[in-house]
Amino acid sequence: MPKKQVRGRKGNRLGVRMWYAGIRVKDLEGSLRFYREALGFNVIFRGRMHTHEGTYVQMSTPTGKQILELNWYPETSEYFEPYKNGSELDHLGFYVSDVKAQYERLLRCGCESAVKPFNHGVYDLAFVKDPNGIWLELMGRAKRKKRD
Repeated sequence: MPKKQVRGRKGNRLGVRMWYAGIRVKDLEGSLRFYREALGFNVIFRGRMHTHEGTYVQMSTPTGKQILELNWYPETSEYFEPYKNGSELDHLGFYVSDVKAQYERLLRCGCESAVKPFNHGVYDLAFVKDPNGIWLELMGRAKRKKRD
C-alpha cells in the first residue's frame, strides 16, 4: 500500500510541502508591530516552545497565502545567540506526512541532524540542517498510538 500523501497536493510524491519561513527577531513586539502596521500581516497563532523557551508568532500576508514565523529566544535558551546581521533566517518550515520517515530520508540525502524527532502535543517535529547549514523544520500530525 502506498504511503499517505500530504492532502490536497496532487503530484507531491514525497509528501512534503513548503509551509512557511521563520526569521529570528531581536525585538518580538516591535517586529509584530512592524509586520502588522507597515505590511498588513495578521497574527495567526502565538506560542511558546517548552523545549527551548522560545516564543514564536505565525503571521499571514494580507492575502493569507504565505506565512512568516517570527522567532524570539531568551538568553536562557539553548538556541539563543547574540543577534547579528546574517542570522535573521531562523529556519524554513515544511509540513510532512511522516516526520520520522522524512527526517531519516533527509539524513540519507546529506542533511545533518539538528534536533531529533520529538512530540509537541498533537504534532511531531524534527530539525535538520541542509548542505548549507540552513535549518529545516519537519512538522506533521503526531501518529496516534494503537490501543490493544
